[in-house]
Amino acid sequence: MRLMLLVAGLVAATPALAETVALHCGETFDSKSGRLVGARTVVAADGKVTQVLPGRVSVPGAREVDLAGHTCMPGWIDLHVHIGQQSSPRAYEERFRLDDADFALRAVGYAEKTLLAGFTTVRDLGGEVALKLRDAINQGLVKGPRIYAAGKSIATTGGHADPTNGVNAELSFLMGTPGPTQGVVNSPEDARQAVRQRYKDGSDLIKITATGGVLSYARSGDAPQFMLDEIQAIVQTAKDYGYTVAAHAHGKEGMKRAIEGGVTSIEHGTYMDDEIFALMRKHGTWYVPTITAGRFVADKAKVPGYFPEIVRPKAERIGSQIQDTFAKAYKSGVKIAFGTDMGVGPHGENAIEFGYMVEAGMPPAEALQAATYRAAQVLEVTDIGQIEPGFRADVVAVPGNPLSDIALTRKVDFVMKDGVIHLTP
Repeated sequence: MRLMLLVAGLVAATPALAETVALHCGETFDSKSGRLVGARTVVAADGKVTQVLPGRVSVPGAREVDLAGHTCMPGWIDLHVHIGQQSSPRAYEERFRLDDADFALRAVGYAEKTLLAGFTTVRDLGGEVALKLRDAINQGLVKGPRIYAAGKSIATTGGHADPTNGVNAELSFLMGTPGPTQGVVNSPEDARQAVRQRYKDGSDLIKITATGGVLSYARSGDAPQFMLDEIQAIVQTAKDYGYTVAAHAHGKEGMKRAIEGGVTSIEHGTYMDDEIFALMRKHGTWYVPTITAGRFVADKAKVPGYFPEIVRPKAERIGSQIQDTFAKAYKSGVKIAFGTDMGVGPHGENAIEFGYMVEAGMPPAEALQAATYRAAQVLEVTDIGQIEPGFRADVVAVPGNPLSDIALTRKVDFVMKDGVIHLTP
């Protein structure tokens, strides 16, 4: 009886496939061309877009949604989030005080905020909670974006994402020396094992920390932390499982090794220069800038006590540079896709990144493409990022024209994911 009640509860929590819905969009953004193409009626059924009709067309039997005065766009994609955490002055001590269940329960709220902000898909780049949250969302148990999760980031001993950084000797002894199972490697052999462990854990992609990081409890934020042969071993093994590889990197040498090692994307990229831009163009490497996180940590570094003293100078120095780096990268012709590093900043405010991108010189249409058509290319997923028949029925709408006023991306009042409406005017 108990099992029957549990199954009944899960079925009740799982949304049925949505009814046929006809969205009457006053304006529509074509993410592939980067143009507004006028009024469209977008028809969705069984989680997919079935028709995109010019103008306002009545669809017999469909639930009709009036979005006159709105611009409809494909659901946005944020390629860099940490859905299981959120920065605060207590974050460093909470890792010793809270359990995974605490972080998981918080993540449920973060996920819903992200979805209601218009982000129907995210790539979570580090955090074991995201794997289970992904599954719960897919089962319809909680509301949130579609998650592609890396699981535990792969690091080197003492590197960004070594789970024992900042731990005292007694706790370090109890925790033991982390190895490939915990995502810490020190050789090509370790690197291959770590990727295989991520496969065993159910990850969707691989994340490496190719340099030091801003918020880790360690002095350097930009020193290289992998040898080239270790990165090559990770990338080669990842390909066996159909994985892409995202590389956190701030410093130049770490970026060079990551790009030459074959990673899919460079995240943050603070100290990029012309040599790195040329190398990225040569290898077709994507750049995911995370300006929002840079601005956030630079601001918080000025708040006494917000960060530990070993972290504060890095946050102030590195965070303040990312937007300028983005501006240079855009002018250089590097391929750019959208990512915020939310979890550093507050979840649900992801659209701030659009404004920062435009402020740094990217046209609004290209910023929107970065979070739709181009982000889908990074994920290597072929049924999201466009409003076209056969694609997932992920649609976000804002009142007015975001190509004229990019700030409208922070005023989302319609969200559909897989044909299910989660927010409506």
